[in-house]
Amino acid sequence: MKSYDVIVVGGGPGGYTAALYAARSGLSVAVLEKLSAGGQMATTSTIENFPGFPDGVDGFELGERMAEQAQKYGAETIYGEVTEVELAGTPKIIRSSEGEFAGRTVILATGAYPRELGLPGEQELRGRGVAYCATCDGMMFRGKTVVVNGGGNTAVEDALYLSRLCAKVYLVHRRDQLRASPVYRKRLDEQGVEILWNSRVTALRKDTRLTGVELEDVQTGARRELACDGIFVAVGRVPDTGLFAGQVELDSAGYLVADESCRTSLPGVFAVGDVRTKAVRQVVTAAADGANAAYFAEAYLLNKQ
Repeated sequence: MKSYDVIVVGGGPGGYTAALYAARSGLSVAVLEKLSAGGQMATTSTIENFPGFPDGVDGFELGERMAEQAQKYGAETIYGEVTEVELAGTPKIIRSSEGEFAGRTVILATGAYPRELGLPGEQELRGRGVAYCATCDGMMFRGKTVVVNGGGNTAVEDALYLSRLCAKVYLVHRRDQLRASPVYRKRLDEQGVEILWNSRVTALRKDTRLTGVELEDVQTGARRELACDGIFVAVGRVPDTGLFAGQVELDSAGYLVADESCRTSLPGVFAVGDVRTKAVRQVVTAAADGANAAYFAEAYLLNKQ
């Protein structure tokens, strides 16, 4: 069983930033990633709000660059799926499709994925009219017509954000009142967001891109077409924490409980990026988490010696 000072589970921006900082500090580091560098970021065609790229950058390309930079300083990347973890002991044990590994510390960077509508063509249209993050992709719809699907705080915040960029914003909600905080209702009216009550999206219309959606009235069953250039799905996110349940403290939504130091409830175990409890989940905040986690992981190792 190969041992490392730091094992990073997940190769997104938080994971590879942690690997970079830890490796540059002289620690032995392995990143376990089941798919490709970048995580959810790699599925975004253009990232326009990451510093240093005034013309934007392809998410897959940015992920590859992050991996290359961490590897330059000695971090190893192991492509395989983690199947089991033992985090309470010393060392911590990570079992994967590529074998077992031991880590003196572990940084959990497994991320969270958006809950999808589950409609035909949704995956195909991702990046071509279907989006899940208004602050990530909103600029691509400047001056256009978009639909936001959802009724919680995230959906309303997305609609308000997009109303400053787009010619027209519809908020589609399957109930007759929002789940979001009441204070938002007045702001939606002020920003010209049109709310389509008691409605749900039942189909996506397309040619080479999204051209519109089919809406169903949940009370009458009546259906109609709504032309739009994009749809932002805001029906929740799902943290990828199933492997850690029962070992590390989770909040009520299933996210790993960790503060700005990225320490979890277990000594020597840290959480970074979208998988941890935090207010803002963006590429840049995931990277910041990675730097913090590497710093505190090194401090933990020094104090243990």
